[in-house]
Amino acid sequence: MDVLMSLFRVDSRGEALWVLFGFLAQAMFMMRFLVQWIASERARASIMPVAFWYFSLAGGVMLLSYAVYRQDPVFIMGQALGLVIYIRNLWLIHAGKMPEQAPPK
Repeated sequence: MDVLMSLFRVDSRGEALWVLFGFLAQAMFMMRFLVQWIASERARASIMPVAFWYFSLAGGVMLLSYAVYRQDPVFIMGQALGLVIYIRNLWLIHAGKMPEQAPPK
């Protein structure tokens, strides 16, 4: 752990854990592009799978948590806006899959 603390230039184990969390969050966020790329290659067309939005949401929440901890207002605003978009896209996807209800008689 001391090597990591020196490498990341942090003073405490808590800080080092937050930096590791930040890297994990960035990896989660990056996975969305890998998922989208693989889906598009398989389809031979540009595809946006639902998993893209779930990875976006998970990575966005994690990165927002990290940004809040680091007290970075630019990073916070960027991730907060992204979360609204990811949630809205998932809402639209799932709302489109619900069976239509018959109008009341």
